[in-house]
Amino acid sequence: MQSDMTQNPDSAPISPPALGWSAFFDDQLSAGEQSLERMRIATVHRARVTAVSDGDPVRLSMSAQASTADYAVGDWVLVDPQTRLLLRRLDRRSVLQRHTEGARAPQLIAANVDTLFIVTSCNEDLNPARLERYLAFANEAGTNPVIVLTKVDQVPDAAPYIAQVAGLQRGLAVVALNAQSAQAADLLAPWCTPGQTVALVGSSGVGKSSLLNTLAGKSGEDAQETGSVRLSDAKGRHTTTARSLHPITGGGWVIDTPGMRTLHISDTAFGLDRLFAEITELAPACRFRDCTHAHEPGCAVQAAIAAGTLDPARLERWRKLQDENCANTPVQSGPRGNRTTKLPTKRR
Repeated sequence: MQSDMTQNPDSAPISPPALGWSAFFDDQLSAGEQSLERMRIATVHRARVTAVSDGDPVRLSMSAQASTADYAVGDWVLVDPQTRLLLRRLDRRSVLQRHTEGARAPQLIAANVDTLFIVTSCNEDLNPARLERYLAFANEAGTNPVIVLTKVDQVPDAAPYIAQVAGLQRGLAVVALNAQSAQAADLLAPWCTPGQTVALVGSSGVGKSSLLNTLAGKSGEDAQETGSVRLSDAKGRHTTTARSLHPITGGGWVIDTPGMRTLHISDTAFGLDRLFAEITELAPACRFRDCTHAHEPGCAVQAAIAAGTLDPARLERWRKLQDENCANTPVQSGPRGNRTTKLPTKRR
C-alpha cells in the first residue's frame, strides 16, 4: 500500500488557497511568523510526519518534546524554511477525533475537513444505526456529512438502499455510485472543488480505497490497495492502515482513513441534537423539562409517535446513543478555577 501522499512531478506548484489555506489561518499569524513556511500535514506515523506546501511532501523535523500523536492529517503547521523544523500547529477549523474505550485522550483522525464522505455499500454492510453514529461524529466535528452508497453496479436497484438512509438527518445528501467508475468523480465534484478537503470514513470493504483511487486519478503502482469482501456477511478486510492526504484530480484534497466498524459515542451532545432534530425540537413542548420521552404524561415526543409523525425506532436509537454519550463523556466538577475532570467509569 502507498501510504505517503504522491504528486504528479509535472504538476504546477500548489498555492496555499488551493491547498486549503484561508483567512481563518491567516488571522492566527503574528508579525514575526510571516516569514515561516505554511505547510499542511500529509501523513502521520508513529515517529515521523510529512507535510506539503508548494511541492512534493517532505519529512519534518520535530523537537524532542513533540509527539506525532498531537498532529492529524490535514493540520496546518508553521515550519522553519531552512531546517524544516515544525514550530507550531495552527488552530483547527474542524477536527475528526475518535473516542476509543479505555483511552484517556481521543484518537485524531483528520483536521480541517470540509466534507465527510460516509461510505457504505449496497449490501449487508448498510446499517442505519451505525450510519447515525458517523453522522453524529461528523456533526460534532463541524464537517458537512454526505452518505456515499457504493457498489450500485452489484444490485438491480439502488432505490431501496437510498430510501433507508435519506431520512437519517435533515438536509442529508445521499449519492449512489460505482466507486471504480469515472462517473463517481463527477457525482462527487460539487464537494471536491479547489481548496476543499474531503475525508473518507466507513467500514472495511465498502470501497473507500477504490473511491480514493478514482478521485485522485491513481492507477498502477500509485493506486491504494483494494480488498475483497466475504460474501457471507459483506465484511471486508483492512487495506488502508494509515491516514494520508491526496490531491483530487481537478481540484480539492481527499484524506483516506482506515476502516472503522466500531465508533463509540462520547462528548457528542451537539452532534446528536442535530442528528435527531425532530426529537430535539419537540422536547421543549413536553410538560416536564426533564422528560425522558418514555412514560411521562404530556410528552410531546410520545404524542408525535402516537400521531404517526415520528418513527418509534428513531426514538429508541436516540435514547441508546444519548445513554452511551452520557456514560462515556467526562464530567467537570469542583469550584470555578479549580475544576477537575472525572473520567467515566465502566458500567458493570
